Amino acid sequence: MAEKKSPVISFKDFSFQYRAQKKPTLTGINLDIYPGEKVLIAGPSGSGKSTLAGCINGLNPFSNPGECKGTLTVDGVDAPHSSIFELSAHVGTVLQDPDGQFIGLTVGEDIAFALENSCTPQDEMHAITRHAAELVGIEKHLDYAPHELSGGQKQRVSLAGVMVDQVKILLFDEPLANLDPAAGKQAIELIDEIQKKTDTTVLIIEHRLEDVLWRNVDRIILVNEGTILADMTPDELLSTSLLADNGIREPLYVTAMRYAGIDITKEKRPAHVDSVVLNEGDRKRLQEWFESQPFKEEAGEREKLLEVKNLSFGYTKEHQTLHNVSLSIDKGEMVSIVGRNGAGKSTFSKLVCGFEDPDSGEILFHGKDLLKENIRHRAKYIGYVMQNPNQMISKTMIYEEVALSLQKAGMPEEKVRQKVEDTLKICGLYPFRNWPVSALSFGQKKRVTIASVLVQDPELIILDEPTAGQDFKHYTEIMEFLRKLNERGVTVVMITHDMHLMLEYTPRALVFSDGQLIADRRASEVLCDPELIERAALKETSLFTLANHCAITPPEAFVERFIGEDREVRSHGC
Repeated sequence: MAEKKSPVISFKDFSFQYRAQKKPTLTGINLDIYPGEKVLIAGPSGSGKSTLAGCINGLNPFSNPGECKGTLTVDGVDAPHSSIFELSAHVGTVLQDPDGQFIGLTVGEDIAFALENSCTPQDEMHAITRHAAELVGIEKHLDYAPHELSGGQKQRVSLAGVMVDQVKILLFDEPLANLDPAAGKQAIELIDEIQKKTDTTVLIIEHRLEDVLWRNVDRIILVNEGTILADMTPDELLSTSLLADNGIREPLYVTAMRYAGIDITKEKRPAHVDSVVLNEGDRKRLQEWFESQPFKEEAGEREKLLEVKNLSFGYTKEHQTLHNVSLSIDKGEMVSIVGRNGAGKSTFSKLVCGFEDPDSGEILFHGKDLLKENIRHRAKYIGYVMQNPNQMISKTMIYEEVALSLQKAGMPEEKVRQKVEDTLKICGLYPFRNWPVSALSFGQKKRVTIASVLVQDPELIILDEPTAGQDFKHYTEIMEFLRKLNERGVTVVMITHDMHLMLEYTPRALVFSDGQLIADRRASEVLCDPELIERAALKETSLFTLANHCAITPPEAFVERFIGEDREVRSHGC
């Protein structure tokens, strides 16, 4: 890092209290960030990390009214006494939902928006727009409409739109939330590359620590309950237990080393699986830990629940979204469906639920032809939970939302109340039963949508990205909750980009690519197969890398050993 210049962002005894809250969300913040640094701000949901970011870019207090105490200087500007407009010339923000950031009808227009606003001459505007598009690798898509882009491409456009202002500070709010694993990896590489080319100061707010650490960061600021708990280099922070203590998942290879009894110090350089330093004794410990429990195959035949034969479907005649897909899911299974954005995963579930009709093929449930049944009928035994809870919720109050389907079916009110309350207890929402939905966090809304599906006692539940945008604590709560449902006999199918989820919770993975099913294997095998990972835009697990480092074979058995131990540890903690 360069010699200490004066900080580009400086908080001194800073606190912030939203007008609607009884107590401050941030208290006693003292933090200096220097020009050209790359800093990760991590913390569980509700820790105050987004509020901190909102103070830097002016959303707080100008969009979200509240009171600031102490001082905050951003690139020489007194932030709390400035304006969003003034701060936007210094701080560029890339939101986690790129759709919310699109203004133009084409990519080029969108990138040029800020320049048009400041009346930049046409020639200059074209040159700057082109340069920004080249910086983020989207220059071939300038004439595309936003909806024609993938999630990763949309994010590049948002980034280019911010780059045209030549801001000094780039702020990324959960940049990985909606991306498939390969696109997430590219996003982190892109942020790194831009920072090197432009020497911008970069702040990344993200709880997916291991994914961000794919590229170096200078410091990690750990926030919880509105205060800064740690401000350390990644190597220093990973050698403490602060992450786990505050509900942030540490990289999987670090946890595996801990399970094997390896003492993690900053000298071992634990920030990257490729550079971690293991001595002879450490390798021996890992090998012994691996061998201490033999790998067990799951035995036993199960009854087939859902069978799909030669399923094909296209939204238009010319373009087939699904092509000749055949698979079966057994009663009581927990399965992941994975693959890049646009591979056909969500389309597959829409066909099973009856939201779309296939062009050809069969769908059987308990051996009966599902295609003869309408959506409402299918909903009695197949529940579908969309990725965005806001698209599913139609009532103002939580209780009403969960009761809706039962009331429509004409169930007596007393029975409805009993059923809804039982379901809310299972979903951990009982204390909020009389709350309005609007008062909930994204993760809690997600559980409301699961509750409104569960209340109908489906045999099969399909969830699209059940943990998107959840921190580790809430992720674990939702997943342990789904696992308990599964143990009660509900068959669970998850469409996910989260490789940890797939590994830990679903022994089996169905891999889609370009509308076809290209693999149906154990999850641990999928993430140890570089060729399959490449084809399906997945990301290999760092446990595979660690096993290879230590010459432990086969690596997938090492991964299984880790999952077994991790589940044991976590179920005791739950």
